Amino acid sequence: MPTTPEPKLITGNANKPLANAIARRMSMHRGVNVGLVDARVERFNDQEVFVEVYENVRGEDMFIVQSTSNPANDNLMELLIMSDALRRSSAKRITAVIPYFGYARQDRRSKARTPISAKLVANMLVEAGIERILTMDLHATQIQGFFDIPVDNLYAAPIFALDIKEHFRDSLDDVMIVSPDVGGVARARELAKRIEAPLAIVDKRREKAGEVAEMTVIGDVTGKKCVIVDDICDTAGTLCKAAQVLLDQGAAEVHAYITHGVLSGPAVERITNSVMKSLVITDTIQPTDPVKAAPNIRIIPTAPILAQAILNIWNGTSVSSLFDTPTLEPIYEGQFGH
Repeated sequence: MPTTPEPKLITGNANKPLANAIARRMSMHRGVNVGLVDARVERFNDQEVFVEVYENVRGEDMFIVQSTSNPANDNLMELLIMSDALRRSSAKRITAVIPYFGYARQDRRSKARTPISAKLVANMLVEAGIERILTMDLHATQIQGFFDIPVDNLYAAPIFALDIKEHFRDSLDDVMIVSPDVGGVARARELAKRIEAPLAIVDKRREKAGEVAEMTVIGDVTGKKCVIVDDICDTAGTLCKAAQVLLDQGAAEVHAYITHGVLSGPAVERITNSVMKSLVITDTIQPTDPVKAAPNIRIIPTAPILAQAILNIWNGTSVSSLFDTPTLEPIYEGQFGH
């Protein structure tokens, strides 16, 4: 079989701006125009998903860009049906690029008679004909083991490290990385190591689900510029409370770096009115108008790293090389230039 001349991208309705940005970045790298495959992803009147691909994809290396964010079920069904359409059209290989992997928080049985939905979603993706997954900051890295196909899990920490070095370049010695709970210590430690900053932990105790009863700061944050690091921010209640606790403990100011800005319900209003000076999120989930308008929310693009990862998968080179600062810096040169 002849080698595929170029990778081909297709997208659903979850995050079209990100898919277009990835295509633009790939065009810059390849020196040829990488566009999105012409297709329609629509709803019938009863909200059934219908997909029609207008271009020939026989023998092509296909990449479906689709986060399974809100509405999670609609976006997941779009992804599954697009994959089925491509498989039945004799695509050579189908890779799902899922910047935000929904259902990842249901990765274990926390109580009796509860599902492990992340495993169910993994089974559905494989059954639909997907042969590889590319995602970013899985809520739990063991979800990779739910798949019997390769999973490339990119990390936002190297991008955050570049941004922190840029925005705190005059006061980097005062920065302290903070994990908002004990479960996120590994993620926070990784970022702290990259920028050679100390680490603190906010230990929270819940009386019942959704309510945080008590927060304790482990570590001395006096006079520090605290940077809270986490993978998902949903309603932002815990995040805003942690920021207040850090200030009460003597922190000079509080910032937050969150990979996936789910930001549902009152989240944007809470963040706008909170003591946090800034919340930095990525565009793995398409930001809403209120998120874009919020004065203390800033968005970092993920298209550069996702585009390079797609090219590396396509041409059979290392994806893990993108975790190294010397590799990542040139990719984000325009974003974090000194």
